[in-house]
This record gives sequence, C-alpha cells and structure tokens, in this order.
Amino acid sequence: MRLYSGSATAFVSDTLHNRVADMLREAYRYEYRREPGASEVNSWRNSLRAISGIFDAASLNDNGVILEYELPLSSKRLDCMVLGRDAAARDNGVIVELKQWDECREGYGDKVVTRTGGAMRDVLHPSVQVGQYKMYLQDSHTAFYEGASPVELSACAYLHNYGFRPGDVLFSEKYRPYFQANPLFMADHTLPLIDYLKGRVGAGGGMQVLQRVEESSYRPSKKLLEHVGAILQGRDEYVLLDEQLIAFERVLAAAYEGLHSRTKSVILVRGGPGTGKSVIALNLLARLSAKEFNTHYVTGSKSFTETLRQIVGRRGAQQCRQFSSYTGAEANELDVMVCDEAHRMWAKSKNRFIKREKRTDEPLISELMHATRVAAFFVDDHQPVRPDEIGSSKYILDFAKSKGYKVFDYTLDAQFRCLGSDAFIRWVSTTLGVELDDGTKWNVNSAFDFKILDSADALDVAIQTRISEGYKARMTAGFCWKWSAPREDGTLVDDVTLPGFSRPWNAKPDAGHLSDRVPPASIWAYDERGAGQIGCVYTAQGFEFDYVGVVFGPDLVYRSGQGWVGDRTKSFDTVVRRSGEKFVELVQNTYRVLLTRGLKGCYVYFMDKETESHFRDRLTMEGTPVPPEGT
Repeated sequence: MRLYSGSATAFVSDTLHNRVADMLREAYRYEYRREPGASEVNSWRNSLRAISGIFDAASLNDNGVILEYELPLSSKRLDCMVLGRDAAARDNGVIVELKQWDECREGYGDKVVTRTGGAMRDVLHPSVQVGQYKMYLQDSHTAFYEGASPVELSACAYLHNYGFRPGDVLFSEKYRPYFQANPLFMADHTLPLIDYLKGRVGAGGGMQVLQRVEESSYRPSKKLLEHVGAILQGRDEYVLLDEQLIAFERVLAAAYEGLHSRTKSVILVRGGPGTGKSVIALNLLARLSAKEFNTHYVTGSKSFTETLRQIVGRRGAQQCRQFSSYTGAEANELDVMVCDEAHRMWAKSKNRFIKREKRTDEPLISELMHATRVAAFFVDDHQPVRPDEIGSSKYILDFAKSKGYKVFDYTLDAQFRCLGSDAFIRWVSTTLGVELDDGTKWNVNSAFDFKILDSADALDVAIQTRISEGYKARMTAGFCWKWSAPREDGTLVDDVTLPGFSRPWNAKPDAGHLSDRVPPASIWAYDERGAGQIGCVYTAQGFEFDYVGVVFGPDLVYRSGQGWVGDRTKSFDTVVRRSGEKFVELVQNTYRVLLTRGLKGCYVYFMDKETESHFRDRLTMEGTPVPPEGT
C-alpha cells in the first residue's frame, strides 16, 4: 500500500502547486478511515517540498516516485522512494528518509536523542532507520530479491533543515558504519545528494521500474515459530524496525548494566496483537545467549513454550520455561529473563512439583524477579482471558517501583500482523467494546481479507481451501462446547457440533494416548495435523496463521440498547464462568485474541444473528454499507 505513486515530473508539479499534502491526506483517509495528525500533514508539506526541489535540480524527469509506502506486513511507511535505471541500464530504487530535525545529541548504541512528538526521545540514527527499511524490503518484496536481475536498492536520509557543523554528533565515529552504508545528507549537502541520486536512477526508465515494484508480490510471510531454530543459532531471520529495535537495544543495554549493578532492572514493553512482541523476545534470547548471558525465555503459555522447545530441539529447550519454573530458584540465577505474554501471569506460583519446603507465599512476580538481575515483560493489557491472569502493565510497574528497581517503559505501535493493519486491530477492539468506540468502520475492500460466512460448514470450507493452497490456516471457536477426553484408540470426539457440521477440539493438554493423526495440544498451532481440529483461545493465543477462522459462539452476544451481554450458561469454560462481573470482559478479550490471529485474513461465522448484524453494521465498501451475504 502507498499513499502516492506516479512520475517524478507529476510529483514536482503537484508539490509546486501545493497539492501533494492534500492528495496524501485524502489517500490516508481512504486507507485508514481516520484523519492524519496535523504534524504529519505539516511534515509532508515541508519535507516533500524539499525533496521535490532536489528531484527537479537533478533533472529526474523520467523517473517513478512512491510516497508513504507501507512496508510488507507492517504499518511502517517509507517517506519516499525514487525509481529508475543507472548508466548500466540496471533497475534501481533509492529510499529517501526525510527528517525535519535541526538538532540532536548522541544516544546509546545506534540511537540519537532528538525532539519529536513534543519531547526529547531516543530514536534510531537516520542511517540506521533507513538501512533497516532497505533490509526489510530486500527480505520481503520479490522485486528486490527474485530473478536474474532484481531491482537494486539503496537508501539515504535527507535532513533538509539541519545545517552541517564540523564534529556534529550525527557523524560521530560510532555511527560511521551506518552512514557509510546509508549516506546522510544535510541541508547544505544538496549537490552531493543530487550526484548520489543521479548515479543510481539518473538514466530514467523509472515508470517501468515502478510498475515492476508495484506488480511484484511479497514473499510469503515468515512464520515466527518456523524460524526460531535459526534465530537461536544467531541468524537474524527478522528485521526489527524503529521502536522494536529501540526496545530490543534497551534490554541489551539493561542486561549489560544489570550485571554490574546492585539494583535490578525491569523493562516493560507494551503492544497489542501483531506488534512484534514475540519477535523482539526471541531475538533477545538469541542475541543474549550468543553473548553468553544466562538468559531464559519465559511465558505463561504451555502451548507456546512446548512448541518453541520442539523447534529449537533438546539443547535449546532448557532456555524456554514457564512462569512456574522459578519457585525456589537461587537469587540472581539468571542474568536476563525475557517474559513473553506476561499479561498471562498469575498471582501465585502454580508449580505443584516443587518440594513443600521450597514453596513460599511470595507473589509469582516476586519469584521471577528473585531469580534474575534483569527482566523484560512483554504485555498486552487486553489479552487476559482468565480471571487469575493479572500481569497488567500497572501491576508490573507498581511492583517494580515498590521494590526500587530501575524501570524502562516502551510501547510498540507498528502492526506486523493483519497485513500490517492497525486499523483492523482497532476495529475489532472497538466493535467488541474492548476499547472506546470511535465509530471506526472496516472497509471490506482492504488488502486484509475479512469475511463473514453464513454457516460453520462454509467457514470450514474456506479455511480448508486456504490450507490446500499452501497457506497456514486454523479453525478456532469460543469455548461453548464440552471438551472430551480422547477415545481409547486416541482419536478425538467431535465436540463442536452445529447444523451440518461437527469437528473435534484440539487434544486436551493432559490427554493420554493420542492417535498418530492427532498432535498434542501444545503443538496444535504448529503441527500440520492440527488443521482438522478446532482450537480454543488457550491453544491459539500467542500464535499466528496466514488465515484464521472463528466460530463466534453464544457466550457473548450484542443486544441493541444493552451492548455486549454475557451468557454463562453457554460457556463450557468453568473457570471463566465463575469469574463473576469479569465474565463479559474476559470473553470479549477471548474473541479479540481469536479474531486477530491472522496475517492475511480472518473468516467468521456468528451463531447469534443480532451479533452478526452488529459486526455487519460496522463494515463499509468504499463508503457503502455491506449487504448481507447472498444478496
């Protein structure tokens, strides 16, 4: 997705006539169904005027230009890409990161400190940021890596308000590898920037290259757990972007500091579904282990932990634990503990295998912090799905501050699931009442494939079709049917029954013998044998698929004039059913989790038709309400 695409000549003209910012604003409204911020519109107006002048001075007349280009499976957007051919007639693209900065100072690692968003903040050095964008595209867009002559990609940053000063921090020796790889041009570096661009795209032919880029496909998305083994061997299978990289570097810095400090450190990383929390967590495990830090990856999800252990093999399995593993641990036994899915943390340890003399009345979080010098907690405050899951951001921060620990707090906003659409995540959350309703509607013509099906059988057919096409897809459902033990032969009972449709749940976590056609519950999401079973929230949470199917059950219904209403009699989750006034909130969170598991698409069947109507009322088709299925 991009907000603007065309010839360099048209772009210069649109800028000269003060049209380009308004064109971007209209495109933004259409794509995101909301107004862009005033500061973003001003940055478009100012920065694009500056780069337009450069293109004009460089006589880039036969070139293509893309503005605000969204990176594949991410909500991060490139400011500008200019396309063309070099003197050897090779297709080229140059990413230009535009900055309005006029000052900054040195930061830790590959960061600098500058004023942005009304305050001084740690941000990536511009050459690091644009270099990450380049690497990300080269790793995910077929135009830049496939074929005998892929489009060659370069990257630079243009700080059009920043006057060069000898000895400026941006050109410090520590940043040399970055700005040598991806040059940095200041306000008075116009001639070098012109030469840089002309050397790569000055021979024209840019509209043909632009067409090639826009018509090429993205590489099939990398599945997190399919690459964990490679990550733990030190291979960077994922490129971290912007605030992801900042959070990653902060934990690394805190780990180094923590080894030599008497004060423990807590790093809180907040983010909704698909913001890359687990990607950061697993990269931390790989990097810190490679640096010989005693590091554990810890989660409250048995399914996620066991799947990870299977992938990394026995040798790496000891680094992957559950929260309840640290009762009775020695003080500071670990250097760093990476706590993923920390919102699933409970109040007390549940490890019944610990000897009685080692059990304590300490809170679970106290046990975890006792065992490590540094802990990083990755949290989504809207993902607790059981009444005993208490690991909220506030709970963690209050505990850390009460103990006098060093605290670092980061928030992730970019989406790497649902085709990078933060709009879809927000639409699901507001439609379910998890977040304040802002009237957002979902455009069914968007790239992310959202469909409402008229039967469970149709939903199953849609998911199985995607599987047959080579995609990773799973069926899930609200916990509205009993969950039977397997039969004596290890086959599963078809518990999820609807008119014309019946399927089994995935195997129970404590199931005994299982048929060789049935995977254990802990690896249902990963094992291809899980495709014929229905997953509940406890086996789906933390995982992602190309396509997810959801049976939205009658335990949560929408009623006009009342809003969301819970029906305990329709729930087979005995723990949630006994949660009192928290029942509705927990089931809302459950469906939010299920509806946001898809990378490319989500298909839903609603058992309750008034609830379906509520969702349909919040769909649009280029401004037109979506008609019911079959009309």
